[in-house]
Amino acid sequence: MRDLALLPKAHLHLHFTGSMRVSTLGELAAQHGIRLPAVLLDADPLHVPADERGWFRFQRLYDAARACVRGEADMRRIIAEAAADDAAEGSGRLEIQVDPTSYAPFVGGITPALEIVLDEARAASARSGVDVGVVVAASRMRHPLEARTLARLAARYAGDGPGEVIGFGLSNDERRGETAEFAPAFAIARRAGLASVPHGGELLGPAHVQDVVTHLHPDRLGHGVRTGEDPRLLDEIVASGVALEVCPASNVSLGVYPDPASVPLRTLVAAGAQVALGADDPLLFRARLLAQYEAARDVHGFDDDALAALARSSITASRASDGVRARLLAGVDDWLASPAR
Repeated sequence: MRDLALLPKAHLHLHFTGSMRVSTLGELAAQHGIRLPAVLLDADPLHVPADERGWFRFQRLYDAARACVRGEADMRRIIAEAAADDAAEGSGRLEIQVDPTSYAPFVGGITPALEIVLDEARAASARSGVDVGVVVAASRMRHPLEARTLARLAARYAGDGPGEVIGFGLSNDERRGETAEFAPAFAIARRAGLASVPHGGELLGPAHVQDVVTHLHPDRLGHGVRTGEDPRLLDEIVASGVALEVCPASNVSLGVYPDPASVPLRTLVAAGAQVALGADDPLLFRARLLAQYEAARDVHGFDDDALAALARSSITASRASDGVRARLLAGVDDWLASPAR
């Protein structure tokens, strides 16, 4: 077996607040005089049922963590540490997802909030060697008109280099909002050349995936893991080239599957799906990117060839520049050619 931390890979599903180190959250809470639920600072991953009560508990904890991010210095620290943590785990490309409206009150608006994230992404890329792009995400919990505003903002900063916006997403509870009402926002993003990367197919099943595919025309689907419940739909996803950002630790913590072995990773890969493993919200799920690859090896029995194929899949599904992709793909080949332990 080869060292998975040395396997070049791309990380395509990581949320801004959810990327925080537990230690950082504790320090920010102390700095701002905020009392946090103890569960946010212990060593155990979150476990909730896959129902509305479970999601409410998850969202309440996420909101408590987000309330500790109170200004530019905090925002820059989160990006810098996310890039450093990815670098330590072999990631050469990070596409981190942020909703700037959450931090706008502390920095003068959504435009300064996004510009801070982009500026630090450029700086963190230079320091860490991880090419950091940004996904601007709207929320299903807010009015679709707000999504259009965010899509226009994202379009102004579109590009494929470090510190540029590469995609437009839609996050939060899949059971909320009408998917079709967000289609105009995604049309704005597509016209600007941004990737369409909405969430879908984690809390809800194949019918929701079909709804998202029909109205939002995704290039990648955030999660999409439950596509495996409908072979016809899975074949359609594979044929259309939609990549799946699969986050096994999230699936277990949010009660979608009872344990890591039940996540249908092999089913998706065997069907030919382009799968990119992601950590989603390691602050709450206590598992970063490397742990997802370790689970693929230790739980699902992927050998080094299959793990290298997962890494390649993540790189080709990214919106990195051609040069970055070529460098990372060559690194995967080098990893596979190195002696196994």
